Amino acid sequence: MEQLNGTVERVTYHTEDTGYSVLKVKVRGRHEPVTVTGNVPLVHEGEAIAAEGDWVLVPEYGRQFKAQKIETTAPASREGIEKYLASGLIEGIGPVYAKKLVDKFGDEIFDVIEHNSARLQEVPGVGRKRRLEIKSGWEKQKSVREIMVFLHRHGISTGKAVKIFKQYGPAAMETVANHPYQLAKDIHGIGFKTADGIAQRTGLAVDSPERVRAGLFHLLLAAGSEGHTALPRAQLLTQAVELLGVPPEVLEPVLDAAVEGGELRRELIQDTELIFPPHLARAEEEIAARLKKLAAQPAAYPAIDQEKALAWVQRHTGKELAPGQAEAVRLALTSRVLVITGGPGVGKTTILQSILRILTAKNIHAVLAAPTGRAARRMAESTGMEAKTIHRLLEFAPGGEGFKKNAVTPLTGNLFVLDETSMVDVSLMAHYLRALPEGGHLLLVGDVDQLPSVGPGTVLKDLIDSGTLPVARLTEVFRQAAESRIIQAAHAINQGKIPWVPKPVPPDCDFHFIERDTPEAIAETLVHLARERIPNAFGMDPLRDIQVLCPMNRGLLGTANLNVLLQQSLNPPGDWTKPEADRYGITYRQGDKVIQTRNNYDKDAFNGDIGRITGMAADPLEVLVEFEDGRQASYDSGDLDELRPAWAITIHKSQGSEFPAVVIPVSTQHYVMLQRNLLYTGVTRGRRLVILVGDPKALGIAVRTVGASKRWGGLLHRLTLETK
Repeated sequence: MEQLNGTVERVTYHTEDTGYSVLKVKVRGRHEPVTVTGNVPLVHEGEAIAAEGDWVLVPEYGRQFKAQKIETTAPASREGIEKYLASGLIEGIGPVYAKKLVDKFGDEIFDVIEHNSARLQEVPGVGRKRRLEIKSGWEKQKSVREIMVFLHRHGISTGKAVKIFKQYGPAAMETVANHPYQLAKDIHGIGFKTADGIAQRTGLAVDSPERVRAGLFHLLLAAGSEGHTALPRAQLLTQAVELLGVPPEVLEPVLDAAVEGGELRRELIQDTELIFPPHLARAEEEIAARLKKLAAQPAAYPAIDQEKALAWVQRHTGKELAPGQAEAVRLALTSRVLVITGGPGVGKTTILQSILRILTAKNIHAVLAAPTGRAARRMAESTGMEAKTIHRLLEFAPGGEGFKKNAVTPLTGNLFVLDETSMVDVSLMAHYLRALPEGGHLLLVGDVDQLPSVGPGTVLKDLIDSGTLPVARLTEVFRQAAESRIIQAAHAINQGKIPWVPKPVPPDCDFHFIERDTPEAIAETLVHLARERIPNAFGMDPLRDIQVLCPMNRGLLGTANLNVLLQQSLNPPGDWTKPEADRYGITYRQGDKVIQTRNNYDKDAFNGDIGRITGMAADPLEVLVEFEDGRQASYDSGDLDELRPAWAITIHKSQGSEFPAVVIPVSTQHYVMLQRNLLYTGVTRGRRLVILVGDPKALGIAVRTVGASKRWGGLLHRLTLETK
């Protein structure tokens, strides 16, 4: 490779994500600057660079130096120093003061700022405030540069390096060098494999106890994201051998030491030795103990004549309660804790309205919550009462403080109602129960046949299966609801039957199945439905009203590819009024529909929130999103990975939501995800229209396939153990 040395005249392009840069470089002996391309963590005008690479001819841009390696150093010439200081790199110095400082101190200016900054006040216009600002800016950029160069040498991309620096500040180098696996715990977007790669570069042995321990913890956390609160010991060790490439005899002593030291929990449940992260085992124990205690107590409401109350509420709501509904209301009035479960159209909302109407008339303070913002808004609309997300109700404080509402500072109220309980994992349920006051009553509402929570556990199912709590299971579909083919289809799917659509299809039919043979034909039909057929036939807006739901992210019919196709069709590139940015392999464009993929309490944006990009700025990158309830959040390059396109989302992400129109691809391409509860959950997300597009064979597979693989955990055992 050739070598090239020079001074950076202009930074034409630089991306934080990869460090890829296009530089105009002044080389000694050449009149015109040359173009240098390559990756460099940080670069500023005026700096000296040393590059290794080859000359290439690019048809559009001419001859360029394509660098395999670029190193930058502080500028040495007066011209370079002035350009460097004038670049805006250091707070308090712009072009005017850059010239003044270089005129005064020449090439000694860096030494003056570093070691004798008081002399800066010898320059006209530089007072104490500006001098301190310059000194602070210098220290900051120096620290950032050292850290960024160090991180790049350890194979970390610039985008991740920025996140690491934001997380640890001046301690970043020490953390990376001595505690590399901490990165996977603390920083979103950095997983075990990235941290392990760093550890290997720093010389950590592959069989070191630190690496093995980190690998075991990673596997248990990854199991949590798949719904498990524990793993069988044998399964954990098998996965660890594959992940770490070390034999079981190296793993077992480290695992046993972690158990002995309390870092992991070992329990024998139904003849299987399970390994738990301690916080999940404690969460299960708290749930079982608190609910057992509640179930053992009678209701403490004021005296209520049940029959009179039932007659009164039916007159006031104008809704006649069926025998099963009336019995559920009676049970709620006499129980300290009650679970109400059932599918669509069985009257869960009517029962909840009746219970709340009766009890609030007796001055009972009811507190309503749901796992997501969309579910909380639906709950508020159906009951006419305030409803909050669980996180808002418990007053989550970012920055590691956790929930402000807890056992020490409990919630205030008499009746606590939690909707969409199937979505709640063991950790969140434990926090919720912990914050209930002594004397409080609990009403859990949800559809146990929907998908379980994304997080660990099957809380609602375990509560029902345990027999520990009173349960009102509603099965009767009411006449008005039964007229909806969506509800008919949902119950048919839940019973293992293929949903029936009459031929010819009635004009007012709200459920359709469109047969298509190939994934390509399915994708084309989905786009056509969203762009033309549904808007034209039903007057719906593709952005606000129509939601494509997919079983998975990958493949031709996964969310990733469908989002590209739908974006091209529904929000194509336009003129300057539609600015866009490419990040993480995704094009973000003004007007795009997007979804928040993790809780960000600083932004007041939560996992599953859907919004629209309403504004973008290019330099520096800033993306403004307005969510459906009017909240706004701003994203820079470092946190844009929290957003994903939402023209198509997974059925898992749609839990707790309803959409006017839902379109679902059904294909054998999604064979591994074709399961009854997944399809059932997707169909029940549609309020006015549901269209399945795909292969009848795939539909049959989905309807016949019951449940997913077993979720390992101990909640059901703890609940049944409590009752013996």
